[in-house]
Amino acid sequence: MTVAIGVIGTGMIGTSHIRRITGSLSGARISAVTDADLAVAKQVAEDLPDAEVFDTGQALIGSGRVDAVLVTSWGPTHEEFVLAAIAAGKPVFCEKPLATTADACRRIIAAEVAADRRLVQVGFMRRYDAAYRRLKAEIESGALGAPLIYYSAHRNPAVPSTYTREMAIVDTAVHDFDIARWLLGEELVAIRVVPAKPNSLGNGLQDPLLMIVETESGALVNVETSVNIRYGYDIRGEAVGEKGTATLAGPARVPADWRERFTPAFDTELQEWIDAIASGAEPAGPSSWDGYAATVVCDAGVKSLDTLDRVPVVLGAKPALYERSVR
Repeated sequence: MTVAIGVIGTGMIGTSHIRRITGSLSGARISAVTDADLAVAKQVAEDLPDAEVFDTGQALIGSGRVDAVLVTSWGPTHEEFVLAAIAAGKPVFCEKPLATTADACRRIIAAEVAADRRLVQVGFMRRYDAAYRRLKAEIESGALGAPLIYYSAHRNPAVPSTYTREMAIVDTAVHDFDIARWLLGEELVAIRVVPAKPNSLGNGLQDPLLMIVETESGALVNVETSVNIRYGYDIRGEAVGEKGTATLAGPARVPADWRERFTPAFDTELQEWIDAIASGAEPAGPSSWDGYAATVVCDAGVKSLDTLDRVPVVLGAKPALYERSVR
């Protein structure tokens, strides 16, 4: 089966995914595209002979030309399109965030639970990075003993002038929150954000930040975000256990940006999603619950950034549907 994918949002990340699906991956084709700027969608479609341009995301989702949906549009539109895909019974890959509010994420969870079928996968690509997968295997082997602390550094060479202090949490550290949950296999239950001495190269931005996050077992996750570090895109991780430590293996040199660092992970992420759809299986990657959990941690982090207090992370009960997740 060749999976016919409709893409909602043909900006930078959308076109990047289109290129990998048409040029690097197998088992899928782009059958439909749309964008808030239809002229952009039409321009993208010029290089996709089998793709139809739709006026709206809703029309694309409802089309018989589309087997599965890829949502790479502006964050506030995600809830609408993910809910429409669930209603249509079509698998949907949604780039983060799943939705921009916890309430919106809960509505998506409720719709998926009502369908009693996992249809949603969220784009947390670090779970597909070979180095992170090796680190997870080492933690789960028991060689380190029980994990006590996980250190996570997320350093960008620079950010645009539109980048705000909250984005260090909701756009940047959100990946660190998700990967910590995945590596340690437990939820995050509280967060405290501590601003460091400001980087003089940061154009007045409150940067860097240190986040001290607690897990349900009492382990700590320390997240550093530095988004004006200049020397490159530097992602680091280290698990400290009762009997030893394990460090995330990095590339031979610090890459220039996130695309250079994580292109293989993006490829693996989408290939595994396509393979699951083609086989009729539920997606096994990051779920709606994972997207929701990351959003709630981000909300608590923003509150802590404002107050400098420790803020609890309150998720509520996890539906049984998401206990079936195998990754």
